[in-house]
Amino acid sequence: MTTELHPTLARVTNRIIERSARSRLRYLDLIERGRDAGTNRQNLACGNLAHGFAASGEDKPAIRGGKSVNIGIVTAYNDMLSAHQPYGRYPEAIKLAAREVGATAQVAGGVPAMCDGVTQGLPGMELSLFSRDTIALSTAIALSHAMFEGALMLGICDKIVPGLLMGALRFGHLPVIFVPGGPMPTGISNKEKQRVRQLYAEGKVGKDELLESESASYHSPGTCTFYGTANSNQMMMEVMGLHMPGAAFINPGTKLRGELTRAAVHRVAAIGWDGDDYRPLGHCVDEKAIVNAAVGLLATGGSTNHAIHLPAIARAAGICIDWTDLAELSAVVPLLARVYPNGADDVNAFHAAGGMAWIITELLNNGLLHRDILTVARTDLADYGRMPMLVDDALVWDEPPTAPGNDTILRPVSNPFSPDGGMRLLVGNLGRCVMKTSAVDPSRWTIEAPARVFSDQDQVLAAFKAGELDRDVIVVVRFQGPRANGMPELHKLTPSLGVLQDRGFKVALVTDGRMSGASGKVPAAIHLSPEALGGGPLGKLRDGDLVRVSADEGRLEALVDVAEWDARELAEAPPPPFDTGRELFALFRHHSDLAEAGASPILAAMDADT
Repeated sequence: MTTELHPTLARVTNRIIERSARSRLRYLDLIERGRDAGTNRQNLACGNLAHGFAASGEDKPAIRGGKSVNIGIVTAYNDMLSAHQPYGRYPEAIKLAAREVGATAQVAGGVPAMCDGVTQGLPGMELSLFSRDTIALSTAIALSHAMFEGALMLGICDKIVPGLLMGALRFGHLPVIFVPGGPMPTGISNKEKQRVRQLYAEGKVGKDELLESESASYHSPGTCTFYGTANSNQMMMEVMGLHMPGAAFINPGTKLRGELTRAAVHRVAAIGWDGDDYRPLGHCVDEKAIVNAAVGLLATGGSTNHAIHLPAIARAAGICIDWTDLAELSAVVPLLARVYPNGADDVNAFHAAGGMAWIITELLNNGLLHRDILTVARTDLADYGRMPMLVDDALVWDEPPTAPGNDTILRPVSNPFSPDGGMRLLVGNLGRCVMKTSAVDPSRWTIEAPARVFSDQDQVLAAFKAGELDRDVIVVVRFQGPRANGMPELHKLTPSLGVLQDRGFKVALVTDGRMSGASGKVPAAIHLSPEALGGGPLGKLRDGDLVRVSADEGRLEALVDVAEWDARELAEAPPPPFDTGRELFALFRHHSDLAEAGASPILAAMDADT
């Protein structure tokens, strides 16, 4: 049975298709040329090819012969970070699985995988967003050797998956499958972790108690289990059809996880251009797949970081989307999931309750996802409504769930947690920004209060500790955009702002920086664009100005007399950073696009050349 597509979904998709017509055609021409004359092993001279298989051991005859598929592995492995530590053993397992189907595999290259959890609130966090573009560049370098007929992307966390996808899309003639590592098992409850953080912010517990709490939460190999950007990445790869179905949230080290990775190897070998089921990445990631990613993000209350990453991913495939598209989709896509920080439970509980299989099935049955996209699986997106399982040690996919296993975590479209997707576009005399409302009590969707203006988050924390913010206040943190300092997340502010809110004050955050998927219960108008550096109106704001932040009205305004506002000078920006390697990214800062366009210097430069 085919369900009619929701009219808003159809309208937004058609608008994106029309807007992207020229750039998408140019992209499709690029990948067609890539297949025929670009990164193609058959075109390598003998010396080039000999370099490529010199160290390939028992796979050397097959790679030299050129008759079998050679799979490039691009890996984000390091053993410092829990999410990527499991990838250390993947290459050897992938090579064994490739030989089972007459294929070969080589590690094409590695990409950096930094952790926002480690760098949060520190200078290194200012490298975070631009690590995405660095990863895209590293992926392109890995795939540039023309040795591969397919690729596997091994990455999972915040900037890694968007960067891998952006880079791989420039080689969109290749079939590509993303291979996740899975979340760590559940540690202490998220409610308890949040409680200890707020007690520490108030000075009621010490560092030893805080470290003990954090260590009980982040405790073993695997992704963090809250529903932030990393796990939102895995959701998006499912609704775009770029994983093996149901691969997102299987724990590391399990038999099922191993079999899903093995299946990905077999599948990427089967969908190359020499067979009858060719599924190139550039055709899988089309306008419909991008809309599916946006819908999945909204239906699950995913990370606001993807308001930046999704436009960047789309641009890499010649597709143009903006925050107006996201806002219109949000108005009709109901919130079907409550996962921390939008609820009490983590992604392991989400998966056990039906997870992505339930979400995709329910959205498809209500016309809220494009079923007819080209996925890496066998038919269409309906494949992703099935849960993987082992039967007699063999990998199979169960029938789609008919009901969620826990209605405090998952709900049907007929009875959602919220009628909309919880991402609002705010516009006004301060610019354009987004607010994630899904974790914010509706009574706090509109806040009007005097502003207190800061230039970095440490100034905010100092004012909080001095008791200067114990009042109704709009906390403004400016010069946090991509051109100013790389647009770090300001998640370190969440506990302190939460304390102020719990004390009964009306509190909101306004910033041209990021706040991540863990923004939680405090209303946060984020990604404000244009940013303060370079003339954005946020640079005109002064302490004491009355500011209105309203998700109800879709407005963000400084309530200042127009004549006075127009006459104001812009605030002076802080000096550029010059330590911790931040100075090396000056080129990226100087050339970054606006947040709404993806905050990408490499895409801005690429588009300027075309």
